[in-house]
Amino acid sequence: QVQLVESGGGLVQPGGSLRLSCAASGSIISIYAMGWYRQAPGKQRELVARIGSGGSTNYGDSVKGRFTISRDNAQNTVYLQMNSLKPEDTAVYYCNVLLTPWGQAYWGQGTQVTVAS
Repeated sequence: QVQLVESGGGLVQPGGSLRLSCAASGSIISIYAMGWYRQAPGKQRELVARIGSGGSTNYGDSVKGRFTISRDNAQNTVYLQMNSLKPEDTAVYYCNVLLTPWGQAYWGQGTQVTVAS
């Protein structure tokens, strides 16, 4: 089993920044990929950013150039630095971990990010 603990959400004004963290623990030898998804009310869950074990990244189109994903393999932790936040970034953000490409996806409990003045 894998446990994910997220932190860093909150309320921020448009144009502001937040940094999300997600620490994975449990039966972990290595992690294939870590990422962040988000879900706004009435919308489907969507990819925000994902990072592979070698550091390769991919981002959702709406966050490119504003968000940066990184990971600390020694700490099994993934970070999401969010800059130039917009009201449309408001959502619950979920951490996602894949131990192997074909394995079960693990999800965090979600952290609320609200961008409003």
